[in-house]
Amino acid sequence: MPTSLLIVNPKASAVTEERIDSVAGILGADVVETERPGHATELVREVTDGVVYVFAGDGGFNEALNGSSGEVPLGFIPGGGSSVLPRALGLPRDPEAAARQLTVAQPRRISVGRVNGRRFGFAAAIGFPAEVVRRVDARGRANGRRPPDRTFATTIARGLLERRGRLDPELEVDGEPVAFALVANGDPYTYFTRLPLHFAPDARFEAGLDLVAPRLVRPTAIPRLFAAAALGRHARGVLYRHDLDRFEIRSPEPLPLQVDGEDLGDVEHAVFESERRALTVLA
Repeated sequence: MPTSLLIVNPKASAVTEERIDSVAGILGADVVETERPGHATELVREVTDGVVYVFAGDGGFNEALNGSSGEVPLGFIPGGGSSVLPRALGLPRDPEAAARQLTVAQPRRISVGRVNGRRFGFAAAIGFPAEVVRRVDARGRANGRRPPDRTFATTIARGLLERRGRLDPELEVDGEPVAFALVANGDPYTYFTRLPLHFAPDARFEAGLDLVAPRLVRPTAIPRLFAAAALGRHARGVLYRHDLDRFEIRSPEPLPLQVDGEDLGDVEHAVFESERRALTVLA
């Protein structure tokens, strides 16, 4: 394999042939395009030295870190609609600008999360937030590309209206009832267009996992939850746990689980673990 490899998802939202050529030229890397789900995992697993860059969306980044031994540095270039992971690591949203920054970046050891054996880079969720991801995916992807952030916003609003703004406890976190669970490996948890949302403002990529779980949600609490996320503050009525190595979440009924924006199906039991400083990244 070449010393510098650029793995590209050609179907990611911000990826074009012109940008592939430009980014590859900046990095001085050979290009390999993914051809199927899981392909990035296979490609990264084959690399034993040099540097691997990934030009994709968050799903492609997730595949890459699931194939990494942790020793070969990974550089993430924003190619998706949100591209949360590279932005949260401090890279600019523009692919060419991110590539230029990566050429002078230093290796950095970060932790990764794991749930039921699947790694994640920045975030996971069980319950209502994961259902939102599933609903957005069910709308289909034009030319293989996920809908924009506003689709997530309208899907959240529609789901809350269907429930009249009420989310009752459906899960237990080590025996404590909660409405849903957000699990963060870093901060921000996600973005809405350019706005970072700090649902877990204390989370750090060099530390363990953070858990954020509203005990229940009522209509009056919804604006407070989103205001707290925008401002990076804790909200009332929410269970916060910081820098965790391991915890379990259970539900009497199967509920959706997502990692890094990827739907993993329904679960009744999820074991979350932190792999501390398991990954070498450039940022």
